[in-house]
Amino acid sequence: MKYWYETLAVAQRILIELGRRRRSLVLWSIFPVSILLINGLILKERANLSTAKAFEVAAPASLVGAALFFSCLGGSVATVVAEREQHTLKRLFISPLSGTSYFLGIFLAHSCIGIGQVILVYTIASCLGAQFQGSILLGCAIILLSIVSYVGVGFILGTQFARRTEDVNSLVAAFGVPLLILGGAFLPTSLFPQSLLELAQYNPIYHMNEALMGVWADGKDLADIAEHFWYLFIFSIAMIAGGWLSYRRMLRVERRL
Repeated sequence: MKYWYETLAVAQRILIELGRRRRSLVLWSIFPVSILLINGLILKERANLSTAKAFEVAAPASLVGAALFFSCLGGSVATVVAEREQHTLKRLFISPLSGTSYFLGIFLAHSCIGIGQVILVYTIASCLGAQFQGSILLGCAIILLSIVSYVGVGFILGTQFARRTEDVNSLVAAFGVPLLILGGAFLPTSLFPQSLLELAQYNPIYHMNEALMGVWADGKDLADIAEHFWYLFIFSIAMIAGGWLSYRRMLRVERRL
């Protein structure tokens, strides 16, 4: 129970700080909605789809391919860097708070933001007529694995490559934007040439998009999306392990400074 209470306390502190700086929360709400509307309108006009079907297709890519990327990956990188600059980690060493609870608290805080974006995107899509055909539980599992993957990558980037707040934007742009495009967040993968499709097989964002779109837009079950689901499952486990190891390494470095 000690770890549970400490994790909740860390997550609550981060969310309260974000709440006081309302600009970040407002922008994280505007961003997925704008991407959803743009993608939906493009699909409706260019693919000759009904409004409902266009937003059924646009919602998964707008959510896991764009919204969760910036809030869970970019947000976790920014949080780790800000905590280092504010010397929060230094205070951690002289407090009874465990490193495990601190790690889990940051993870939980950004997971809450991601879940809020999920609710926002799918509420708006539903209001525009979208109906989601597949298993809700399977769709939620894919979203959870996506959040886990993004936060894990965020910890790796934030602890190993970012030293100052100025580094966050360059890291997210350098690593993220090409992967988002290759993953189908801004362009449908049906437009990709064969060479890019083969390259996209190694991109976790591609598997997030394809899995969630298959379940909630096309009504597929686990057997139909098994390749995407299990790739994402293995990747998420690897990223959490990598994030934890990177975090422990950062603590050892900070302790010597």
